[in-house]
Amino acid sequence: SLLTSCLLAYLLLTYWLYLAKLSSVGSISDEETCEKLRGLIQRQVQICKRNVEVMDAVRRGAQLAIDECQFQFRNRRWNCSTLESVPVFGKVVTQGTREAAFVYAISAASVAFAVTRACSSGELDKCGCDRNVHGVSPEGFQWSGCSDNIAYGVAFSQSFVDVRERSKGQSSNRALMNLHNNEAGRKAILNHMRVECKCHGVSGSCEVKTCWKAMPPFRKVGNVIKEKFDGATEVELRKVGTTKVLVPRNSQFKPHTDEDLVYLDPSPDFCEHDPRTPGILGTAGRFCNKTSKAIDGCELMCCGRGFHTEEVEVIDRCSCKFHWCCYVKCKQCRKMVEMHTCR
Repeated sequence: SLLTSCLLAYLLLTYWLYLAKLSSVGSISDEETCEKLRGLIQRQVQICKRNVEVMDAVRRGAQLAIDECQFQFRNRRWNCSTLESVPVFGKVVTQGTREAAFVYAISAASVAFAVTRACSSGELDKCGCDRNVHGVSPEGFQWSGCSDNIAYGVAFSQSFVDVRERSKGQSSNRALMNLHNNEAGRKAILNHMRVECKCHGVSGSCEVKTCWKAMPPFRKVGNVIKEKFDGATEVELRKVGTTKVLVPRNSQFKPHTDEDLVYLDPSPDFCEHDPRTPGILGTAGRFCNKTSKAIDGCELMCCGRGFHTEEVEVIDRCSCKFHWCCYVKCKQCRKMVEMHTCR
């Protein structure tokens, strides 16, 4: 049916994240490996064959996206748990929810980040440092060192991650949502590039200062995208002239910017395990914070089902002393703490 084929299409969009599970393959070193990679659509296989040397960076990007998702959502009912199947987040990303918006944004950002890092580290023949950053800046310092070639990383992410939507020229609401969120993820890096500098001169004086442009740490990128998740705009498809665009569902809301996340459908509550939707595991057995009133608190995390409390012994480092020179020696202390898990 049309619905099934649409669903399959959107499932496939984040199939490539399965690359993170492929550490057993070893290096992606030749075109034949591209054919064997699970999770790539045909056009991505073609991109892989043309850019075999970049694919290890893409795989690192896939792992980075999963790790960052799990860090940012560690205290929420849906905590980016992965499955040993394709797609790694299950069917959670098939609905046009704000969780799907986050997954698309962090995935597009992680590929741009990992490929840019590979360029700067001299891993790739196709790109290196950003040679457009040179000369003297208006502030009077010398551009030098290796500026991160974010333009190359972003361009690769656009071609690899956006390929399905772009190849079909789709203008369905979900395709537009995905493309918008992919771009918002990349903007989280572009808009937070930093200038890093080094001083040169007698005894470290700053007679000459050389500087270069550097990406923010990926944790900062994750924090920015998580903030956008919290303030995401619910949108709907509207025709403006001959163009289809996404506009806020509530006309009182200000229009979203290129940096904001957008979503189409309300999220499920993620309270109960849903066997029909792989990836929604429910919150039974999850740890919760008895004193918190936020989403990590036992009341909200456990969806009102209550929680078990047990005392467990934990071993901590304690009574640490600094010894000249130069190490710290600690004792091991055992203590009992209360742990709370959802029923």
